[in-house]
Amino acid sequence: MLYHCFNWPKLSAISAVTPRPNAYLRLVRGTITSPYVIGFVRHLLHWIPGPLFLFWDGLNTHRSIMTRAALAQHHPRLHVYRLPAYAPELNPDEGLWAWMKQHALAGQCPPNLEALERSIRLALRRLRCRPQVIRSFFRRCPLSF
Repeated sequence: MLYHCFNWPKLSAISAVTPRPNAYLRLVRGTITSPYVIGFVRHLLHWIPGPLFLFWDGLNTHRSIMTRAALAQHHPRLHVYRLPAYAPELNPDEGLWAWMKQHALAGQCPPNLEALERSIRLALRRLRCRPQVIRSFFRRCPLSF
């Protein structure tokens, strides 16, 4: 058994996976707000060529007026689809976090937030070297991509 006192500040993450395959991640100390979501999507638009289809849940920052207005500027290239509520099985990105928690970060008890961030970033780098794992996130999803 591992015992650890998790008394550090909040660490949030925003991520995306692509069937190409690739994985993208941004860590935020605190809560993810609309400017972080907008910045992350702009980052994706910069690095991913061609049309970009976002499938995401009903998080408030995804639905905010600020986010919708900013993303509407990229409409010819960016298409946003909202997943049904309580349907993580439809979201390949949930596979990323399941893999991170069950494999890459399993059993770790980082002493502080900086160590946790390093562990997450290292796990993401290792994941990017395993395209078959990223593809498995899409295969477990009943939608066709």
